[in-house]
Amino acid sequence: MSLSQDASSLAGLLLNLTQPDTEAIRAAEKMLKPILKNPSSVPALFEILSARGVQPDGVRHLAAVLLRKRISRHYLGLPAEYKAKMQADLLQFLASEPERTVRNGAVGVTATICKLQSAPQDDSGVAPDFVPWPELFQFIAAASGDANPDARELSFLLLMELTETVGTCLSSQFDQMAQLFNGSITNNQEETKVKNAALKALGGLMSFLSDEKEVDVFCKLIPQLLQYSLECQQRNDEETVRIILDVLYDLAYSPCPVVTANLSPIVSFCLNCMKDQNLEMTIRDSAALVVATMSESKPKSFGKDTALLTGTLEAIFNLIESSNETGAGALFQSNPAWREDEDDDFDEDDNDGATQTSMAQGTLDMLACEIPKKFIFQPVVQMCVQRFSSQNANHRKAGIACLGVIAEGCAEPLREHLTEIVPIVLLAAKDPTPSVRECACFALGQLSEHCQPEILSYSQQVLPVAFALLDDTTVAVQATSCYVLEMFCERLEPESVRFLLDPLVRKLASMLETTTKRSVQEMSVAALAATAVAAEEEFAPYVDGVATLMAKMMSITDEKLFSLRGRALECMGHMAIAVGKETFRPYFAQTMQCACEGLTFDNTELHEFAYAVFANLAKVMEAEFSPCLTELVPHLLKVLEQDDGCLEKQAAAAQGDFGNLDDSDDEGEDGNYVINVRTALLEAKKGAITAIGEIGAHCGAAFVPFLDQAVPLLQKAATNWHPLIKAEVADALPSMVFPMIAAEHGGEIEWKKGDVASPNPMSARTVAVVTHILKDLVELMNDDDSETVGKACQSVQKVIELCGPHSLALVANDCLEKVHALLTKTAPCQLSDEAEDLYGDEDDDHESFMTSVCDLVGSFGRVMGPLFAQYLPQFLPPICNFAKSSRPASDRAMAIGCLGELAQELGEAIKDYWKSIFLPGILAGLSDEESNVKRNAAFCAGVCCEGLGEVAVADYGHLLQAVGQLFSIDHNSGDTQAAAVDNACACMCRMIMASPTNMPVSQVLPVVLSKLPLKNDMTENETVYKCLLGLIQMNNVDALANKAEIKRVFTESLAEDSRVDDENKEKLKLALPTLG
Repeated sequence: MSLSQDASSLAGLLLNLTQPDTEAIRAAEKMLKPILKNPSSVPALFEILSARGVQPDGVRHLAAVLLRKRISRHYLGLPAEYKAKMQADLLQFLASEPERTVRNGAVGVTATICKLQSAPQDDSGVAPDFVPWPELFQFIAAASGDANPDARELSFLLLMELTETVGTCLSSQFDQMAQLFNGSITNNQEETKVKNAALKALGGLMSFLSDEKEVDVFCKLIPQLLQYSLECQQRNDEETVRIILDVLYDLAYSPCPVVTANLSPIVSFCLNCMKDQNLEMTIRDSAALVVATMSESKPKSFGKDTALLTGTLEAIFNLIESSNETGAGALFQSNPAWREDEDDDFDEDDNDGATQTSMAQGTLDMLACEIPKKFIFQPVVQMCVQRFSSQNANHRKAGIACLGVIAEGCAEPLREHLTEIVPIVLLAAKDPTPSVRECACFALGQLSEHCQPEILSYSQQVLPVAFALLDDTTVAVQATSCYVLEMFCERLEPESVRFLLDPLVRKLASMLETTTKRSVQEMSVAALAATAVAAEEEFAPYVDGVATLMAKMMSITDEKLFSLRGRALECMGHMAIAVGKETFRPYFAQTMQCACEGLTFDNTELHEFAYAVFANLAKVMEAEFSPCLTELVPHLLKVLEQDDGCLEKQAAAAQGDFGNLDDSDDEGEDGNYVINVRTALLEAKKGAITAIGEIGAHCGAAFVPFLDQAVPLLQKAATNWHPLIKAEVADALPSMVFPMIAAEHGGEIEWKKGDVASPNPMSARTVAVVTHILKDLVELMNDDDSETVGKACQSVQKVIELCGPHSLALVANDCLEKVHALLTKTAPCQLSDEAEDLYGDEDDDHESFMTSVCDLVGSFGRVMGPLFAQYLPQFLPPICNFAKSSRPASDRAMAIGCLGELAQELGEAIKDYWKSIFLPGILAGLSDEESNVKRNAAFCAGVCCEGLGEVAVADYGHLLQAVGQLFSIDHNSGDTQAAAVDNACACMCRMIMASPTNMPVSQVLPVVLSKLPLKNDMTENETVYKCLLGLIQMNNVDALANKAEIKRVFTESLAEDSRVDDENKEKLKLALPTLG
């Protein structure tokens, strides 16, 4: 058949597109663009597509590709009779076309036309029983039963391309479709290409319907899908395996119970893929992602299946121990400096690929974070310990590395077992194999980062080991030992690091000057910075020398070394925090200059370091930082205005062949766009928000001129799509209140607890700012990201405690409702899989953000006072649910602590709930096995007695017996134990002051004095010394009988190294002479 003139000339241009001549292709594309904008191009392209034997198959296929791309723009404007003829001709074409590539091209055209047929032409939507192009679906039904395998494959290819249309319009046919898919993929006689097409079509529908109830009918085929998936894996059909894994990932959060019922076989298939060395690493990593996501979406189901969990953990350990890669990969895999030092052939531009170890460790990290600790902690630690006793160094490496990997997710139970864990890791640090020593340092660093504050009590054992490893002959061990020092030291008190301070600083400085390894340089600088933070003012003698070293690095212009330049800036900021304004002042200008110069480079990592330095220097220099605001703040605000994730035109390669001929270049067309996430800019924006917050908080009234710009930009950022930004905004928003307080209230707003009847102490301008800030924060409390919610609660607390009850009144109803929703676990960030909800909350782990929620409840009491008592019937029951014995220890401690704060702030207003809520909670807490719970229960008991007075006297007997048990705790066994004893002492003192005539002071006082001075909880010093000084002033007979012991306590409290505050020391000095 001969082509029309239009089709013939168009075919010539298409032929040029198939030639290996770039210039000819560009010329043809240029000529084609205006032609393809004309509706007449549709009949011409279809004519070329149908010209079998006349036009080359490559040209015909290209006509199909372009027809699919352009028909959406022109189809609705074509004459009805032509559209009907085209549809009929297409079905005839599909039935008769022998060339597979051309036929598959026509499948795409067919699917596009069908989608256009199903699209509503107005706002009425698609009728539920509307079937577009019914002849097409009759054709598919007939082809699916055809004896020709090409026809059967064609039917499934059409269904695959029609996924959205089928999923939207043909729900009544789902049962028949499921039978069709089942019949194909379970038929041993069926050809592979037909099975693959059926599986792709089935997978497409599963993914499309994953959030809908209708997916159930297809999810019943999961066992058959997995069986065929195994066959695909065994014959190394990577394309099909990849598609299956994508489908399983999409189903992870599906509400369909069939997915949960098939959790074990799904995970088992993925584990097989993870272990399969014949599969590409990207596919194995996709399988790992499915396992991790299943643990996130169905944590209780995963954890309760002991065989599944054990098998998964064993597979992960086997992957790590069978690899020669570094076991500290979770820390350094993305660090170009470390990779470069380890691998001479390392290419920084090709640093994104997963490795077997990183895949395994990433999966374990997710399991540890998501699966309830009561299920995962014991088996994973047991595997770690067992492997460490192995003769095989790779086994020991895996065991110690995995201890480090689980440190974040299993932090709470690890903190409780440090006595057994730390000696194992310290022993591993002396292992003869470098890879094991490296992993030991990694594990120590992770424990130091996540097991605070309990790990700090091991400073005398950990620091010498880390210090010794700085001399290790292996670069990786040197770098990781610096990491340990960084993580450990930045949280230590000066006295803990004092014994090692001088040799440590000298050693790190020496390493910095002599090593040529980037990783060791960077980690040495980070360790120096952390050491400064720990030493505080005691670091002052080293500031000049360290600053001289940093000055060289802060002027680096080699882009490959910018991370080292950034670390040097960071170190200067940390030193400023450590030694304070007076000591750091000589280095302030130079540090600011280097940081600002860094902003002139096109390097977001360097910008991020600079923003962190600005934040720290603003905190330290305060008003002296203000002259920098004029130039700096506009820059920071500009960063907030930048897009960190935006729609961009899809690359031609991503669009398929000849993307330049798509209609995205047409004027007024949306075209094909993809979301582009600028991860580096996200981090930089986060840093800029932090800097704005610290500048606002510490530069006082000087920041006021920038509020009109800063507040709206922060409000906009609060709606950002990324939780990283939202959480940082939640943290920064309260800082916008400080400048107003400085400018309009002399730095402090004086308010009275619960007093909303008196005139508002806030100025009108302050009210305006506070209203904006609090409304945004309360809205963020409704976010689906728990970290953002926690930060929002902390910030609401900060604002209302700064501004008083009039500020809370601005958002009271909404704020109280959202807090109640969080306590009852019905907030958006707490919604979970319905199948998981069947297990209840008994297996839930402690969620750290809930501590912020309970702290905010205590703040309500602090600000509202007795007025909050009207809400106790709604708030107390959900708080008490967290105190159940079945809940984690952190939950129980949190709940009892919250009750204590309410009792302290509401006083006698809690009397109606003393017998029913507070007393039973206190007695249960005092008999709890965990010291933190005992501690909070003792505090709660004391403040209840203090606030209730005679109301609680009848229960003193029970309380004395229960609190008395805490004095048998060895306060030398740990910080939490010492705190429990301290709070028991304070409780007894409060009870004595509340009703001395009802206390057996002669029996209680000697016991209390034997435990003084306080060892841990210095906040209770005021209570204890107020009681003792009061007894002395009253010439209490029992106090006089214990005068010598009281004198000892006062003398020790006045010692130079005592942690008693100066105000109390002055009172003790005045009283000491009266004791003889």
